[in-house]
Amino acid sequence: MEKGRLEAFSDGVIAIIITIMVLELKVPHGADIRSLLPLLPVFVSYLLSFIYIGIYWNNHHHTLQIVESVNGAILWANMHLLFWLSLIPFVTAWMGENHFAEWPVTCYGIVLIMCSLAYALFLITLIRHHGDNSLLAQAIGKDRKGAISTIIYAVAIIASFFNSKVGFALYIVVACIWFIPDKRIEKKINR
Repeated sequence: MEKGRLEAFSDGVIAIIITIMVLELKVPHGADIRSLLPLLPVFVSYLLSFIYIGIYWNNHHHTLQIVESVNGAILWANMHLLFWLSLIPFVTAWMGENHFAEWPVTCYGIVLIMCSLAYALFLITLIRHHGDNSLLAQAIGKDRKGAISTIIYAVAIIASFFNSKVGFALYIVVACIWFIPDKRIEKKINR
């Protein structure tokens, strides 16, 4: 199967996810700048989640540039990834509205770790389809960056039970690790 429909569908779902998140930003009931202060946790949550969605979109886009075709297993692995990504607006709003309380921050981390695992499964399925000697397999390699991110998410989830701000800070660390798009695939394509 050609990859075009998978790309188009994924782009559409990701655009809807961002739209849902921005619609959660409510207009304050005041005309002065101080009326924005209560919205700060909501905006910070939105900003981090927007960055995460952007990271996934960038990496998904780069990955599919090196892929030649897809099969049914890849379609389902992609749907699995999109399912977890689609939960980001919910946990983002819950976390922001509750000022980074323990359970919302913990659940945010659970969604993030599931997105990470779903993306790893997506990559495994793509590599299985294209072969261990494919450009994709060579570009991804052992995916240390992905493994380290998943470990940090796990630590953040545990830490959030003791101090939710520490958990949230660790989610920011992972976003910083991935903020610059992954160059492994670009390097393989350019060669």
